[in-house]
Amino acid sequence: MNRLGQLPPKPDALAEIFGTPKPIIGNIHLDPLPGGPRYAGEDVTQAYEACARDVERLTEGGVDGIIIENAFDIPYARPEQIGYETVAGLTAACVRARRVSPLPIGITCVANGVLQGLAVAKAVGGRWIRANQWAHAYVAPEGLINGPAGEALRYRSFLRATDIAVFADIHVKFGAHAITSDRSIEDQARDAEFFDADALIVTGTRTGMPPTAKDVEQVKQATSLPVLVGSGLDSDSAFDLLSVADGAIVGSWLKEDGVWWNPVELDRVRALMSEVGRLRSSVSSPS
Repeated sequence: MNRLGQLPPKPDALAEIFGTPKPIIGNIHLDPLPGGPRYAGEDVTQAYEACARDVERLTEGGVDGIIIENAFDIPYARPEQIGYETVAGLTAACVRARRVSPLPIGITCVANGVLQGLAVAKAVGGRWIRANQWAHAYVAPEGLINGPAGEALRYRSFLRATDIAVFADIHVKFGAHAITSDRSIEDQARDAEFFDADALIVTGTRTGMPPTAKDVEQVKQATSLPVLVGSGLDSDSAFDLLSVADGAIVGSWLKEDGVWWNPVELDRVRALMSEVGRLRSSVSSPS
């Protein structure tokens, strides 16, 4: 895609990082870290060991990558208020995860701590970060969140970290998008690509809720970048959604009882990856 207002196509980030079609990224929701309102002073290594157990199960179950998120630092701080302690905690969790799994690792630092995520990724050998808002702005539960693309890419260059990809949400869950209501989902996908994201993410409206296949298709048609489903994918919807999307980030459904704060359940991971394997076989089979 090399039209007015677009950039020349770039290499497929999913292929470069995962080396397999339709990659599945398992989401680790970390227990409260120091500095988070729910952290009560307990031995923080407990959170790292819980992370390691979930990473081991995801790896054994056959996922293609891991993304680690400070999910229990609720309510989340605004990007400029995320402290050194959060960066330190995320870094320690990622180091522990890398000791038990060879899979590529990404980082989500909420809320929209893109620069902090880049710092963690550089320190631990992470391959990508997730940006819940990359271009434009939206009204999050934390308030008005601006897209950090210009500052973040300059910081990535400063870190000599251009090998760390940016996976950017379009119409991210939990957000009110009235500010950009005059920009269609296709326009916002083009804008995120123009601001040099490496892959795009489409979600439902809340954690565990899937996007519609129509939303995924609209983003796919608007961009040359790979497109991931970012919430709500399960073993029942995997075949249909991944027939459109290029991969997925999966958290809630891989946990016991499908509840995002529970531990990862190995049987659920295997069930999902069995469906993904069926889809991969159909994609690679000659017509």
